[in-house]
Amino acid sequence: MLLLMLGGASKPMLVPDVSQRSVEIQYSFTGAELLLFGAIVYPDGRPLRDSADIVVVLKGPIQSITMREKQKVAGVWVNAASAHFRSAPSYYAMASSRPIKDIVDERTAAIYELGVRNIQLSPSSLNVTDEIERFQTGLVDLRRRTGLYVEEPGTVEITDGVLYRARLPLPARVIVGTYTAETFLIQDGRVLAAAVREVEIRKSGFERFVATAAEDWSFLYGLTATGFALSLGWIAGYAFRRK
Repeated sequence: MLLLMLGGASKPMLVPDVSQRSVEIQYSFTGAELLLFGAIVYPDGRPLRDSADIVVVLKGPIQSITMREKQKVAGVWVNAASAHFRSAPSYYAMASSRPIKDIVDERTAAIYELGVRNIQLSPSSLNVTDEIERFQTGLVDLRRRTGLYVEEPGTVEITDGVLYRARLPLPARVIVGTYTAETFLIQDGRVLAAAVREVEIRKSGFERFVATAAEDWSFLYGLTATGFALSLGWIAGYAFRRK
């Protein structure tokens, strides 16, 4: 059946995978590295005569986020303009066999969201294009500095035009949820094939217990957390009175 499918295919196919389908986060989690790898399957079993490029993109769960701008008024910093984005990836990392500008044009890069500057953030609170671009640039730069938005051009290794591999970092600040690992096969500026794999990032151990308790027994969790905080305050006050 597989041979028949491949024999009737007119375009190359991607067979991707990741080194870890599930990443466990514990209190000692300091980050990890994912290996994205796979193979390019050609209709006639032979690689393309002209070389092709591979781009891999790892995205975290979508978040709704509001960016606020600070202004100094009468010596006091206050909130000024703001922008709301409905679909900001909590994490975005891209690796490519060459710089994106050498692989596709700006339109194609925007369609497939190749590169942090092409992420579709879906702004909803501003109508002025210059304002939107300013806040979007600020959000991207902020997440770049914290390691949540990453670009690594020229790091995808392609062997014999068939096998590929790339490594992408997962910082300690990543949130739990389902991540998507997308792979694109590109030649002459056109996307010939694309494929997706999912990666689950979840808490484990005591962190998982706390997260589950907060979600499933929110009222009891709130009472426990309040009681714990009051107890710590009472103990600290008692210790200082004795001194």
